[in-house]
Amino acid sequence: MPGHGSGDSRPPTSASFLILLALADGPLHGLGIAEDVARSTGGSLGLGPGTLYTTLHRLLDTGLIEESPDRPEPDADDPRRRYYRITSRGRRRIASEAASLDALLGAVRAKGILPSGSGS
Repeated sequence: MPGHGSGDSRPPTSASFLILLALADGPLHGLGIAEDVARSTGGSLGLGPGTLYTTLHRLLDTGLIEESPDRPEPDADDPRRRYYRITSRGRRRIASEAASLDALLGAVRAKGILPSGSGS
């Protein structure tokens, strides 16, 4: 697929990270991803349609996600929906980014900005 590997050294955007995180549990369609992001962030972060679909296309182009052939039963599905799943490359990427964020959070805690047990 053209574009695979392009931009791979840049850290993912917040939207990319949240989408990869949403897909870590299994395939979802666009609205399902947006709902998962809102739920997992307690509603503090949301993805509008423009950000969501632009980011999905970028993640597809870089091979971090792919379209999923897995679909719910036809009576519980809308055939217009596209489902996405994280690739093994996407899993490695999100794990790497999470480790970087953990290190940054450690530095924040070391400065006394957050208490040691906060968010763990």
